[in-house]
Order: sequence, then structure tokens, then C-alpha cells
Amino acid sequence: MSIGAEVAAHLPFLRRYARALTGSQSTGDAFVRATLEAALADEELASSLRGGRVPLYRAFNKVWSSAYLDVGPEDGDLNPHESGAQAQLSKITPLSRQALLLTTVEDFNRDEAAEIMGVDEETIGDLVAEAIDEIERENTTSVLIIEDEPLISMQLEDLVRSLGHDICGTAATRTQAQDVVAEKTPGLVLADIQLADGSSGLDAVDDILAIDSVPVIFITAYPERLLTGDRPEPTYLVTKPFHEDTVRAAISQALFFGSSRPLD
Repeated sequence: MSIGAEVAAHLPFLRRYARALTGSQSTGDAFVRATLEAALADEELASSLRGGRVPLYRAFNKVWSSAYLDVGPEDGDLNPHESGAQAQLSKITPLSRQALLLTTVEDFNRDEAAEIMGVDEETIGDLVAEAIDEIERENTTSVLIIEDEPLISMQLEDLVRSLGHDICGTAATRTQAQDVVAEKTPGLVLADIQLADGSSGLDAVDDILAIDSVPVIFITAYPERLLTGDRPEPTYLVTKPFHEDTVRAAISQALFFGSSRPLD
């Protein structure tokens, strides 16, 4: 496969990243073009791009870092979902923004993100933590916990409150979840799949999403019931038994993007 074909396969993802990073598709595309032009002018750089996504993103990062300009989204340039994410991104410093996007939206591990940004892995961890802290300060909300195991429900309540959020209600069945939502629509839902009376957390979540678009995190011992490919799969899926740091990161990301899915 030619270098051009290899790079072309990764361009849609690089354009997504550039759009999220700069706040504008046109500005992001301009940085992508500048990266490709730099590769055409440098044979060694062009050859390095055979290494896959990491060297391509690293080349982009060098171009972006040398000419960074914080721009707002242009009229009509972003859809409403993207606009909400950009409003959040604008509150995060550029380096933290990069680290968060690389390790969440672009799904690089910390070692890869460190190589792309030219820092060490520990720095990536610090930057991501900084970004999450900034998000949490800006995104307090009310949370509905749908969980039929009392001890786990209490653990999640304590975790949610430790992050500065309120609990709008807890539910062990689909009917109880409906009762809570009838009183107040939550800003975030943490949901198990298999509930106490045999009802489904999936159905309970569908009830809520029929009323409003709310970020949802599924926390379940049965992830295979969701990861089937037969229906849209959730972006945020935490497997029991869970680590609290994993749930904390999922909450931050879900609230950051204000949706059950990341940027398209």
C-alpha cells in the first residue's frame, strides 16, 4: 500500500480530531492540509507516516503547536451536538484539551498520546486529570441511579456526591425509574441492565431518552448483552465489578460531551 493510501485511511479521524481541537471544521482542515504539505516537502517525515496513526497525529501536533490559534466555531460550521462540546472544550487549556481528546475521542492509550504530544506518559495522566477536574467544576448536575443492589447503589451515590453532583433519585426497577423521572428529568443516568423485578435497565433508559436527550452510563456485570452489534451500542459501558476511577472518568466524559455518544 502506498503512503498516500495509508494516510488517506486515517484522514477522517484526523479531521475529527482537528475539528474538536480547533473548534471549527474549516480551521481544522487547514491544519490538516498544512500537515500534509509539510510531509510532501520532507521525505523523512513522509516516510515516517507509514507507521500508522501515531506518527500522523504527531506530525499534525507539531504543525498545530507551532501555529496554534484559538478560534471559535463559524456560523453553520458545527451541528448542535458539536457546538455543545466546543463550548466545553473552550474552557480547557490547549494541552489538557489535546490529552483529553487523544485519550477519549481518538482512543489512544497514554503511551501513544505521550508520543504524539512529545511528553512523558506521566504528564499525559496529569493533563487528563487537569481536564477532567476542569470539566467537573463546570458540569455539576443531578444524577439518577438505576441499580437493584443496595450496596452498589449506595457506593455510586457516595461517588456521585463526592464529585459535586446531586442525586435526583434511585431506582431498583423500571417503574421506580419512571416515577423519579416524572418528578424531575435527570442530567445524567447511571444504569444497570438487569433489575430487581426482572425488568430491564435498557427499557428504563429508553423511557427517559424518549423524554429528553440525557447522557447515560451503563454499569453492568453483563456487558455482552449490550455489545452484540444488533442495536446501537452505548458509548459509556462500565463492567462490574468496577473501579471508582473508571466510573469517575466515564461521568466526566459523558457530561463533557453532553450526550450518550462522542463527537461523530
